[in-house]
Amino acid sequence: FVFLDARKVITVEEDDQQLNKGGGSEVVLWDECAVKLKQMFHEEWDNNFGGASTSTSSPSQLMHFVATGYIASNSQNVTTTLGRDGSDYSAAIFGRLLQSTVITIWTDVDGVLSADPRRVPDAHILPDVSFNEAMELAYFGAKVIHPKTMQPAIMANPQIPIYIRNTFNSTFRGSRIFTSSTTHTERDRCICGFSTVEDISLINVEGSGMVGVPGVAKRLFGTLESNGINVVFISQASSEHSITFATMNSKAMLAKEAVEEEFAKELRVGHISAIDVISPCSIIAAVGDGMGHTTGVAGRFFSALGDAKINVMAMAQGCSERNISAVVLSSESTRALRAVHAAFRLSHTRVRVGVIASDELGHALLALLEKQRNKLMKTFDINVQVCAVVTQSGNGENEQLVVLNDKSTNESIGPRSLELATGGMGLLGAPAVSEDEPNSVVKAVDGGFLGMSKFLISEDVAHTVIFDCTADESIGEQHPEWLNAGVHVITANNTCLSGSRELRYAIEAAEHHYGKMSASYLREVTVGGGLPVISTIRNLLDSGDRIRRMDGILSISMSYILHRIAPPSNVVDCFTFDKMISSGIFCDAQTISPMGKLSSPCKLSQAVKEAIALGLMESDPVRDLSNEYTARCLMVLAKELGIDEYNDIEKIQKNSDSLIADIDELMDGGLLRKEVCTSEIYSKIESHLDQLMTERIALAAKKGCVPRHISSIDVSTGEISVRIMDVPDGHFFAITPPSNECVRFFTERHKRYPLVIQGPSEGADSTSSALLAELLHLMHGKVGVRNGDLSRTGSSAFLS
Repeated sequence: FVFLDARKVITVEEDDQQLNKGGGSEVVLWDECAVKLKQMFHEEWDNNFGGASTSTSSPSQLMHFVATGYIASNSQNVTTTLGRDGSDYSAAIFGRLLQSTVITIWTDVDGVLSADPRRVPDAHILPDVSFNEAMELAYFGAKVIHPKTMQPAIMANPQIPIYIRNTFNSTFRGSRIFTSSTTHTERDRCICGFSTVEDISLINVEGSGMVGVPGVAKRLFGTLESNGINVVFISQASSEHSITFATMNSKAMLAKEAVEEEFAKELRVGHISAIDVISPCSIIAAVGDGMGHTTGVAGRFFSALGDAKINVMAMAQGCSERNISAVVLSSESTRALRAVHAAFRLSHTRVRVGVIASDELGHALLALLEKQRNKLMKTFDINVQVCAVVTQSGNGENEQLVVLNDKSTNESIGPRSLELATGGMGLLGAPAVSEDEPNSVVKAVDGGFLGMSKFLISEDVAHTVIFDCTADESIGEQHPEWLNAGVHVITANNTCLSGSRELRYAIEAAEHHYGKMSASYLREVTVGGGLPVISTIRNLLDSGDRIRRMDGILSISMSYILHRIAPPSNVVDCFTFDKMISSGIFCDAQTISPMGKLSSPCKLSQAVKEAIALGLMESDPVRDLSNEYTARCLMVLAKELGIDEYNDIEKIQKNSDSLIADIDELMDGGLLRKEVCTSEIYSKIESHLDQLMTERIALAAKKGCVPRHISSIDVSTGEISVRIMDVPDGHFFAITPPSNECVRFFTERHKRYPLVIQGPSEGADSTSSALLAELLHLMHGKVGVRNGDLSRTGSSAFLS
């Protein structure tokens, strides 16, 4: 190893005026440097190996120069410096002089990053970057390499690749900067990275007197040059009505005064109407060679900013299509950077989620989100982060708000951390973890669901979602406020959509408050659990069809109860056939009853007890038996069909059949007519209900029928009703499996045979899956998703 003083080799020419105008202060005298290097080489060779020939040297006779950096000599042989990043520049100069095969810059980072990791936590190392991309990123603030460091490698023949590697992580490959990058190989990743220029002021010169007048731009930028003001961004519309440029904040007022002085006459006569300064601003730059070969890049870039509710004040793009720049307010730059970074698959799109949970459904949703989180990141590039959870007991009491300790963390609240924060009780009220187990992820705070949004909303994250897994009317009243705050609401709570007219229309107004930029209100799960009832209504109407009538079984509890007390005659044959053709995959639904096979009828009171045990109805059965839940579902559907104005829950219940409608005479003073029927009252009348239903079933059987709980909406008359009807034993309603719901659509295009939707909607697992599907549907519309790989293991197909 031989020490080499770089001043004896690197020679530069200083004070070149042309280079000063371009921002440089020296130019390398390459021919002189090459002569000096050759001379130094021979001198050191002779000093170390005597007069041995360099062409016949052995491996032990090799010289390795250890050269100084940052310093050089000028043409007068006076010591000078190479300016910012002069040491890296020195390495690149020696790389070209020595005709190296590679130049490695050792620094304190692993390579060139796709964005500033302090602002985009998911920023990653770019394995390959082109010289042009690195130049653009370096100009827009990427500090890892200076543009001038790349010049010697680019000028060399052949060009020399530059590696950026980490001194403290020497085994990592780092980033290679060379002639091409990976942005040409994948359409979704045609952008290699994003960068920003901060502390910018945007200056807009506007006026009708500028249109068609030659020399305006020359005068504008000439006066800026004469005042030493550097312009970092220019945008002008083809109408020539305005010219917008950006400069550093420190020069903004000087620039404005200089322009006002230059155009004083035009301002006085009104040819220029205004010279405005907007500050502070940031420039967001998307960089990638692949942009020139990919359509729709600008559309995706600005759509991502729009979805993040970022206002773009100016934009520019060169014809090389290697850079798209947009000016935004500095207060919104971090959110903008994260939004566009995720839109081009350089990181996951983060979604901050709040869950208002009650009993099993909330627990099932949290468990599902935790289980699927990594798969959603891998398959859809969506990072679903549960940041706040409100827990309630079944009666809406004992409310607790649990949030993340650190708002910037990537952790997510799951069932276990929730149980820790709530003293080991969790959602289901049973201790699941040790009280002594430490918890550093979440904490319980005051505020409940009313204070949830302040812990959930973050200025740096574009997408915020609240899941309402309750049936609480007071929580439903908060939905409009959340929507107006820009929070998407995914709800299984139909009390708000079936409540007062004022609340229904407040939700509708909030859905359109910001036009296309309004938060979304997803309500599919409010009717039919996971069945696509509401989306089918909208698809039919959007495609020009006309819905005339809807009917079906909309109560899973009544579906189970009536099927249990009056099963169709061919139920065993149907189950046997399904089991045969499904090659054993079909689960024998006859065993769903905790007391026996479904083909063996039982009394009404026994069926009610089974439905409660299976979680198909509440411990107080009167709400289902009185059609309250069904009436709420019908009101939601009526709102979708535009016939809700003259209907409400009480009217629907009053005009409908109920299993407890004819027992007033059993209560002294007509108690049922005046007060809400409680579970205690039901227990007193269940034997009488058993007798009534036994007689009803016997009468139906004589006609070859079975009683079923049928809901219907007649659009032409606006009539909404719930009937307990005797339907033929082989009818679709009769053979609908227990705890299944079904809906039929009679439309202009489906006249002869109705369009039918049928399926199970029981259980928290089924409903939580439907809620997650709503979230994926929302994000598909906001940022787009890609499908995972379709895999098959054994007898199942799934996305991996």
